[in-house]
Amino acid sequence: MTAKMTAAPEIDVAELERLMTAGEVHLLDVRQDWEWRRGHVDAAIHIPLGMLTTMVWKLPRDRPLAVICEHGDRSLVAARFLQGRGFTGATSVRGGMVAWSRSQQPPGRERS
Repeated sequence: MTAKMTAAPEIDVAELERLMTAGEVHLLDVRQDWEWRRGHVDAAIHIPLGMLTTMVWKLPRDRPLAVICEHGDRSLVAARFLQGRGFTGATSVRGGMVAWSRSQQPPGRERS
């Protein structure tokens, strides 16, 4: 018998921005160090996915966590992991940093 994996909830970047502006969420970036150095959201906490199991104790619990990666796949894995460790409000950011970067561009301007 196999256990059914439940999906972590997802939010889009507009909802992330609203929640961050209201101070209702912490942002956890689970990308690799080299991806983080390429660019990140200033308020984000950085813990690469591969280190999350040993560093989970460092995460704040006063607000829910929104988890972001490059495209949204690793953040789903991390959000599921966090939910299993008692972070009931953990959610994944759909589209990841790619979607975040696009949302920060002025209207009518394409990302290069």
